[in-house]
Amino acid sequence: MRTMLLRLGLCLCALTLSPANAAEKYPTRPVHIVVGLTAGSGVDIMARMVAQKLADSMGQPFIVENRPGAGSNIATRYAASQEPDGYTIFVSTIANAINATLYKNLPFDTLKDFSPVILGATSPNILIVNPKVPAKSIAELIAYAKTNPGKLTVGSSGVGTAPQMTAVLFRERAGIKVLDVPFKGGPEATAALLGGQIDYLFAIASTALPHIKAGRVRALGITSSKRSPLLPDVPTISESGLPNFEAVTWFGFEVPKGTPHSIIDKLNTEIGKALAAPDVKDKLAVQGLYVAGGTPEQFGHYMRAEFDKWGKLVKETGMSLKE
Repeated sequence: MRTMLLRLGLCLCALTLSPANAAEKYPTRPVHIVVGLTAGSGVDIMARMVAQKLADSMGQPFIVENRPGAGSNIATRYAASQEPDGYTIFVSTIANAINATLYKNLPFDTLKDFSPVILGATSPNILIVNPKVPAKSIAELIAYAKTNPGKLTVGSSGVGTAPQMTAVLFRERAGIKVLDVPFKGGPEATAALLGGQIDYLFAIASTALPHIKAGRVRALGITSSKRSPLLPDVPTISESGLPNFEAVTWFGFEVPKGTPHSIIDKLNTEIGKALAAPDVKDKLAVQGLYVAGGTPEQFGHYMRAEFDKWGKLVKETGMSLKE
């Protein structure tokens, strides 16, 4: 009996110490970074840059695993089901904040099934119009839409996507009626804008910039709280008549709930260093992505605010999708 109690005590001691020791040895094998979008997307580019930096600093491969589909729900469900041991990192995005209310009966809860590690980067959208649209400012666009209700058409990369939800938020805040035309992806929506089949859309910087510079489209406003260094002459929508309007695409790193805090803290430090590297910041800036960083707690607070914001909009508009 005494021997059994001694062994039990040793086991309990080992269990007590294991979380603290986990970060000292971590990682001892390859780590997978799960991304819910296709290779070549903005989030994928950021994930691969960070993965290489982490491999260099932590001595193990960090492998980006793309699992696109269902608005990132496939990747989220997969990542949520993995062991909370630090060997699965999930790149959450604004899609998770939108989907939480937009989709009914999801088999996961992003806020409950994951622990935040760090906010990676944010990217504003740019409201661009076809040159045939007479408006040359946000105020003029809103005035034209109110004078011609239902005449303007707004495109997006698909139902429930961040660009479409940004367009819905703009429509609701501006109090206008427009025709929503969702496409099967950003390239199709952009092609329709260039061809004059739609009047305006919200596009990420990397997509919009070449067409803006070439004069094929006109930029009226940017959705971030501050102007973009890439387009310093384009005002924010907030300063153009819709105070406090902000709708940015964001990417952050999370791990399955239950992952030891020591590993979360270590990942926060190492990913933070990777994001702060000048070559990473410069390459991301060219894509219109701006490094964020911060603590796990700050990212958690940011996410909850985003979930509340987009959840409220989805409920107000009555939108709903099935996975």
